[in-house]
Amino acid sequence: MTDATKTTCVAVIQCEVAHERCTGIQCAMEFADRENLFAQYGDEVRYYVPFPCGGCPGRRVGRLAHQVKRFMQKRGIPLEQVAVHLSSCMTFESGHYPPCPHLADIRLMLARKGFTRVVDGTHLSPQAEQRRAEGLYRKRPGQEAGA
Repeated sequence: MTDATKTTCVAVIQCEVAHERCTGIQCAMEFADRENLFAQYGDEVRYYVPFPCGGCPGRRVGRLAHQVKRFMQKRGIPLEQVAVHLSSCMTFESGHYPPCPHLADIRLMLARKGFTRVVDGTHLSPQAEQRRAEGLYRKRPGQEAGA
């Protein structure tokens, strides 16, 4: 990984509706322990920035992404070093909800703000993963059959 593409900041966007019943602590703990979808990051990550989407259709993402962009610019960190994770509650089917119907628009807003590294998912619930394996929930994108 070159210096220009190392990860200095991980921003996590959480579904506003899911945020009513979930603090996001499990995502934060998996980030801190570098588990599951955060296993790709090392100690070079200096910032973890969680924020809710703002509710359907996710229009607050643009404003909050702008604030993250300004924060990074003030610290001299290029946006190529920011990885934005769309939380599992937004991107994967679970017991709470189907995937967010506004993901394409949210990705477009992020791209317009200059964020090029957008990752699907955060916390992987063992129960939801088991239900995916049993065929009760749709597989995660990229998840092999039977995994």
